Amino acid sequence: MRIAARAAAVAVALVLGACGFADSHAPLPSFMRTKETGQPAPEAAPDVKQVVHEQLDVVFLTTSYPRGVEVAAPHRELRGPGWTACIRAQLTSATGTALGVQTYIVTITGGKVVDRRRAEAEDNCSSETFEPI
Repeated sequence: MRIAARAAAVAVALVLGACGFADSHAPLPSFMRTKETGQPAPEAAPDVKQVVHEQLDVVFLTTSYPRGVEVAAPHRELRGPGWTACIRAQLTSATGTALGVQTYIVTITGGKVVDRRRAEAEDNCSSETFEPI
């Protein structure tokens, strides 16, 4: 009886231990293996002009009265599935004074602006070719 209990305990331990090793390369039947998660297909380059035009209030505050909005070609995001693009426009401050041309960099994923920030020197927006929207 004691031997049977030990054998059962060893069998349970082996079965439970195998659960951690049932990855996609395990020597188990396919229905017992975990599925391989492949990389999602790369997203097609967005139409930055259209995205910015439709979501101008996401990129710029409406009280900044953006004028002369221009966009640069999109670039694949270095750390994600989306795209980045440089956007610039003439803006007005909250007090009504002209701020001049301000440049932002936006992140676009799934056709939506998901992030925006003021462009910095390392973003290389100054070397981009801009087109009006």
